[in-house]
Amino acid sequence: MSVAGAVRAVTTLRLTEMKQRGEKIAMLTSYDYSTAKIVDAAGVDVILVGDSAANVMAGYETTLPITLDNMIYHAKSVVRGVNRALVVVDLPFGTYQGNSKVALDSAIRIMKETEADAVKMEGGEEILESIERIISAGIPVMGHLGLTPQSIHKFGTYNVRAKEEAEAAKLARDAKLLEQAGCFAVVLEKIPASLADQVSQSLQIPTIGIGAGRGCDGQVLVIHDMLGINKDFSPRFLRRYADLHTIMTQALESYVSDVKSCDFPNEKEQY
Repeated sequence: MSVAGAVRAVTTLRLTEMKQRGEKIAMLTSYDYSTAKIVDAAGVDVILVGDSAANVMAGYETTLPITLDNMIYHAKSVVRGVNRALVVVDLPFGTYQGNSKVALDSAIRIMKETEADAVKMEGGEEILESIERIISAGIPVMGHLGLTPQSIHKFGTYNVRAKEEAEAAKLARDAKLLEQAGCFAVVLEKIPASLADQVSQSLQIPTIGIGAGRGCDGQVLVIHDMLGINKDFSPRFLRRYADLHTIMTQALESYVSDVKSCDFPNEKEQY
């Protein structure tokens, strides 16, 4: 079936069905209407309105500065461009850690103001109360384990996580806790492929990997990275599917040249 014919909307239940039949899940980030419309039409199953917007849209070094209002703005723009994909929105740093009531209020704002389908939260046992409270209100939650960028100042590095036995055991335990709490999926970021494969096989819910190997039930990348818009980020797990940085630079230079030389606009391009 062509992408255009695949009109059935992706739901949290459908993702579980995809895992059960061995169909991989394709997930990408988007932060604006025009990009989301293209991503959705291409057949991507899940669109993540990631707090990575802090990096690629706003130029911050970490994801920590982005606010709930910022995330709601981006998510509202994305949802308007989507017909098929499941739209998941990151709860930003400071909106759910340590206070489950604040977490619920944050999630409710996202769901009501953006009309997105679900929220995503970083962490395991330490945020379980917030996850359970949000899910109890009927809001779907996607978990996120391994490298959790909102905790970068605790880790002090973006290196691979859970290489040591104790941390690997905690991650596997946390994944089970997230499943038991009712999460519909969990992102596994930058962990050994063997551990990701083990965790994926131990869960009934799907896993979405980023730098976690092919054993996950799906994969996610930041769209600016995989399209080659951002050239400053080159981890091992990133495959660039285009070089839009070069294409855009050449187009812009041609535009400047044409304007300076009075070639643009020409006779046919004016009224």
